[in-house]
Amino acid sequence: MGVQRVVPNLTVSDLPEAVRRYRAVTGLEVLMDHGWIVTLGAADRSAQVSLMTRDRTAPMNPAVSVFVDDVDAALERVRAEGLPVVYPRTVEDWGVTRFFYRDADGTVVNVGMHTP
Repeated sequence: MGVQRVVPNLTVSDLPEAVRRYRAVTGLEVLMDHGWIVTLGAADRSAQVSLMTRDRTAPMNPAVSVFVDDVDAALERVRAEGLPVVYPRTVEDWGVTRFFYRDADGTVVNVGMHTP
Protein backbone atom coordinates (compact mmCIF):
# COMPACT_ATOMS: atom_id res chain seq x y z
CA MET A 1 0.00 0.00 0.00
CA GLY A 2 1.37 3.39 -0.95
CA VAL A 3 0.29 6.83 0.23
CA GLN A 4 -0.45 9.23 -2.62
CA ARG A 5 -1.25 12.39 -0.67
CA VAL A 6 -2.29 13.70 2.73
CA VAL A 7 -4.77 16.58 2.99
CA PRO A 8 -5.86 18.41 6.16
CA ASN A 9 -9.63 18.91 6.47
CA LEU A 10 -10.75 22.10 8.18
CA THR A 11 -14.35 22.40 9.37
CA VAL A 12 -15.81 25.83 8.58
CA SER A 13 -19.20 27.40 9.22
CA ASP A 14 -19.45 29.42 5.99
CA LEU A 15 -17.92 27.49 3.12
CA PRO A 16 -18.10 30.15 0.38
CA GLU A 17 -16.57 32.78 2.65
CA ALA A 18 -13.87 30.42 3.89
CA VAL A 19 -12.96 29.51 0.31
CA ARG A 20 -12.81 33.18 -0.63
CA ARG A 21 -10.56 34.04 2.30
CA TYR A 22 -8.21 31.06 1.91
CA ARG A 23 -7.83 31.82 -1.80
CA ALA A 24 -7.18 35.51 -1.07
CA VAL A 25 -4.58 34.76 1.58
CA THR A 26 -2.83 31.72 0.07
CA GLY A 27 -3.38 32.07 -3.67
CA LEU A 28 -4.49 28.43 -3.82
CA GLU A 29 -6.98 27.46 -6.51
CA VAL A 30 -10.15 25.37 -6.28
CA LEU A 31 -9.29 21.81 -7.31
CA MET A 32 -12.58 20.18 -6.27
CA ASP A 33 -15.96 21.53 -5.13
CA HIS A 34 -18.75 19.21 -4.02
CA GLY A 35 -20.79 21.93 -2.30
CA TRP A 36 -20.05 20.63 1.22
CA ILE A 37 -16.29 20.20 0.74
CA VAL A 38 -13.89 22.26 -1.35
CA THR A 39 -10.28 21.28 -1.89
CA LEU A 40 -7.85 24.11 -2.60
CA GLY A 41 -4.40 23.50 -3.92
CA ALA A 42 -1.33 24.68 -5.73
CA ALA A 43 -1.37 24.31 -9.51
CA ASP A 44 1.21 21.50 -9.29
CA ARG A 45 -0.83 19.87 -6.47
CA SER A 46 2.18 19.99 -4.15
CA ALA A 47 0.03 21.55 -1.41
CA GLN A 48 -3.65 21.01 -0.65
CA VAL A 49 -6.20 21.81 2.04
CA SER A 50 -9.88 20.91 2.21
CA LEU A 51 -12.55 23.12 3.76
CA MET A 52 -15.81 21.46 4.75
CA THR A 53 -19.07 22.13 6.51
CA ARG A 54 -20.36 18.65 7.35
CA ASP A 55 -19.39 15.37 5.73
CA ARG A 56 -22.11 14.35 3.29
CA THR A 57 -22.43 10.69 4.32
CA ALA A 58 -20.34 10.07 7.44
CA PRO A 59 -21.51 10.89 10.96
CA MET A 60 -18.47 13.06 11.70
CA ASN A 61 -15.87 15.19 9.95
CA PRO A 62 -12.38 13.75 9.59
CA ALA A 63 -9.43 15.92 10.57
CA VAL A 64 -7.24 14.61 7.76
CA SER A 65 -7.60 12.59 4.57
CA VAL A 66 -4.96 10.07 3.53
CA PHE A 67 -5.27 8.94 -0.08
CA VAL A 68 -3.76 5.54 -0.82
CA ASP A 69 -3.43 3.19 -3.77
CA ASP A 70 -5.10 0.27 -1.92
CA VAL A 71 -7.85 1.13 0.56
CA ASP A 72 -8.40 -2.53 1.50
CA ALA A 73 -4.75 -2.98 2.47
CA ALA A 74 -4.99 0.21 4.56
CA LEU A 75 -8.10 -1.12 6.28
CA GLU A 76 -6.25 -4.35 7.12
CA ARG A 77 -3.42 -2.33 8.67
CA VAL A 78 -5.86 -0.30 10.78
CA ARG A 79 -7.55 -3.48 12.02
CA ALA A 80 -4.16 -5.11 12.74
CA GLU A 81 -3.32 -2.13 14.97
CA GLY A 82 -6.63 -2.57 16.82
CA LEU A 83 -7.82 0.94 15.94
CA PRO A 84 -11.58 1.53 15.79
CA VAL A 85 -13.18 1.98 12.38
CA VAL A 86 -15.77 4.72 12.92
CA TYR A 87 -17.12 4.87 9.36
CA PRO A 88 -17.11 1.59 7.42
CA ARG A 89 -15.51 1.00 4.03
CA THR A 90 -17.94 2.69 1.68
CA VAL A 91 -18.03 3.25 -2.07
CA GLU A 92 -19.24 6.86 -2.31
CA ASP A 93 -21.25 8.12 -5.28
CA TRP A 94 -18.63 10.80 -6.02
CA GLY A 95 -16.04 8.19 -7.05
CA VAL A 96 -14.14 7.50 -3.83
CA THR A 97 -13.92 4.35 -1.72
CA ARG A 98 -13.10 5.24 1.88
CA PHE A 99 -13.36 4.49 5.57
CA PHE A 100 -12.64 6.47 8.75
CA TYR A 101 -10.72 5.32 11.78
CA ARG A 102 -10.00 6.97 15.11
CA ASP A 103 -6.34 7.08 16.08
CA ALA A 104 -5.09 6.46 19.61
CA ASP A 105 -5.39 10.18 20.45
CA GLY A 106 -8.95 10.50 19.14
CA THR A 107 -8.26 12.06 15.73
CA VAL A 108 -10.62 10.88 12.98
CA VAL A 109 -8.70 9.93 9.82
CA ASN A 110 -10.33 9.46 6.42
CA VAL A 111 -8.51 6.86 4.30
CA GLY A 112 -9.58 6.64 0.70
CA MET A 113 -8.80 6.07 -2.93
CA HIS A 114 -10.46 6.91 -6.20
CA THR A 115 -12.79 4.07 -7.09
CA PRO A 116 -11.61 2.27 -10.24
